[in-house]
Amino acid sequence: EVGAWTYHYSDQGDYTWQEARNYCQSFFTDLVAIQNKQEIEYLNQSLPFHGRYYWIGIRKLGGTWTWVGTKKALTKEAENWAAGEPNNRRSNQDCVEIYIKRPQESGKWNDEPCSRRKKALCYQASCQPLSCSQRGECVETIGSYRCECYPGFRGPECQEAVQCPKLQPEGGLMNCSHPYGDFSYNSTCAFWCQEGFEQQGAGALRCLASQQWSADVPTCTAITCPVLRAPDQGELNCSHLHEDFAFGSSCDFSCQTGFVLKGPESLECTATGTWTGDAPHCEAIACPVLSAPDQGALNCSHLHGDFSFGSTCAFSCQMGFVLMGSENLDCTATGTWTGDAPHCEAITCPVLSAPERGDLNCSHLHGDFAFGSACAFSCQMGFALLGSVSHECTATGTWTGDAPRCEAITCPVLSAPDRGELTCSHLHGDFTFGSTCVFSCQLGFALKGPESLECTATGTWTGDAPHCEAITCPMLSAPDQGELNCSHLHGNFTFGSTCAFSCQTGFALKGPESLECTATGTWTGDAPHCEAITCPVLSAPDRGDLNCSHLHGDFAFGSTCAFSCQTGFELTGPDSRECTAMGTWTGDAPYCEGRATARAQTIKCSALPTPVMGQAACSHLYGNFTFGSTCAFSCQTGFVLVGPESLKCTATGTWTGAMPRCAAVSCPVLDPPSRGQLSCSHLHGNFTYNSSCTFSCEEGFVRMGAELLRCAATGNWTRHRPVCAG
Repeated sequence: EVGAWTYHYSDQGDYTWQEARNYCQSFFTDLVAIQNKQEIEYLNQSLPFHGRYYWIGIRKLGGTWTWVGTKKALTKEAENWAAGEPNNRRSNQDCVEIYIKRPQESGKWNDEPCSRRKKALCYQASCQPLSCSQRGECVETIGSYRCECYPGFRGPECQEAVQCPKLQPEGGLMNCSHPYGDFSYNSTCAFWCQEGFEQQGAGALRCLASQQWSADVPTCTAITCPVLRAPDQGELNCSHLHEDFAFGSSCDFSCQTGFVLKGPESLECTATGTWTGDAPHCEAIACPVLSAPDQGALNCSHLHGDFSFGSTCAFSCQMGFVLMGSENLDCTATGTWTGDAPHCEAITCPVLSAPERGDLNCSHLHGDFAFGSACAFSCQMGFALLGSVSHECTATGTWTGDAPRCEAITCPVLSAPDRGELTCSHLHGDFTFGSTCVFSCQLGFALKGPESLECTATGTWTGDAPHCEAITCPMLSAPDQGELNCSHLHGNFTFGSTCAFSCQTGFALKGPESLECTATGTWTGDAPHCEAITCPVLSAPDRGDLNCSHLHGDFAFGSTCAFSCQTGFELTGPDSRECTAMGTWTGDAPYCEGRATARAQTIKCSALPTPVMGQAACSHLYGNFTFGSTCAFSCQTGFVLVGPESLKCTATGTWTGAMPRCAAVSCPVLDPPSRGQLSCSHLHGNFTYNSSCTFSCEEGFVRMGAELLRCAATGNWTRHRPVCAG
């Protein structure tokens, strides 16, 4: 069978979608809602072809395709779009048409602008408001309708309600209401019981669409009271009307000999499920209540109640206490105990006394020097307690530790300052409260800080420990045209410092070669100075003149002299001479000869060189190194001449002796000290003039004496050889 209701279309004109819906709602029910494929086939066969096709009841609302008649969204399963649709061309196609008798895809849907004009396809509903007795859903069919009844109803128009079995209450009362007939669908029945009885089951039943009641019919049973039992040391006797211990039951109570009933003699179970009173009990005869002794404990066992006949109590004392009296008491049948209550006494410890130079302060809880007594020890100012600050008397009658004593507070141990000495006096022990220490320094050192310190009661000294500083000498500087080389044992230019002086080439030292800083803060001599080495004084040649310039003094190192002759005479020899660092002039003395005078042929000797580290002074009668020439030789400071002091050129053209030389003065050979090392540098030969030797000691040893020794021009070292002390 096809579809649902009757169909109609507008044959007089074309409408927009909204005009088409207004038309359908005015003359019929609404625009058609397509329900199935059979309905589509029926419409495609029944309706005439129209070039603009027909509007149906689907429109896009809030972006969702919706059946306007039911306001339900179009489901995926119900969609019947033509191929490529909906395409929302130009973004304004919000209404739907159906192709009727179209050559392709006839019966399919297409989205169109709602303003287009098409035929209106309407439907007329068959269902009315009172259809199906308002007890079911009216479903449209072609030209008619059918009823789908709600649960609990049946019949073509759902006019009949289903029936449930008739109810009969058991032992109670019932009240029912029947909206659709006696004991039919949705009938309800309420149940209740008489006083003293309670309902078992649901309080109300309803007839269901399944023709069954919502629950079983309830029953009424007598209300029960809690089960009673005979009291301890007693008996119980009951009578029951309906059930054991239920409404109407009655119970009588009694006690055995020696016990008394506490409470009502009989009870009755009421309609509320409670007894007319609390259950009684049997109590044993009581003895006076006992309490634990002071500083003790009580431990009782009770057969029939606290401190009653048959109760037994044991007494004990806390640790540190002893029980005086009976350890156990029993409650008798007469309500009395078997003896008097005992008491606890504290255990005592030996009496304590204050330590020497201290005090004792005690507190006693349970008696002098007894268990729990606490004694605090303290010491006088400057003394510290050795041992426990406090002792306590223990439960064994002994103190918690040995008696302490007071000892003088100690200060940090002092030691003699480096290069100094320490002398202390101690009243109460080494470096303790009351100790006094005096400091002093060795020769050549001065004390920096307090001369004495005292150990105070706080365990600190009255000041910082002093130290010894080497006595300082005035600072030295290198002489003009010279150098200074110092070694310092205890600080720059202080006691023990040694300074060696030397001069530049062409200068000789005037004064001591080395100085040492003494314990008095003075040097062992005045600072030396450097003087230029002098050459022999020159004089103008006979018939000539002499013109000199002097840098460092007359005819001294660096002086230059120019020679010239009078008119008619000619200079023979150098026209200028210079004083060298050796104290000699750079050439032989020139002389002036007449130009017309025949130069006599003289016998010549070999030219003599100036000895190394020495000087040569020559005089020539007839020409340089000729017959009659005489040369005198000397050496610089620190050197001695080996050979003749002068030579003369003889008539045979030879000198009167061999050429002399200058040898460096020697000093005694040095050996390294025990536990030390020696490092030397030699300018003119091993351990000779200007040789210098440096001394050092192995780790853990200290050098005693100068670090640097120099060989002097006297053939002695500038200081004594040092030693290494552990």
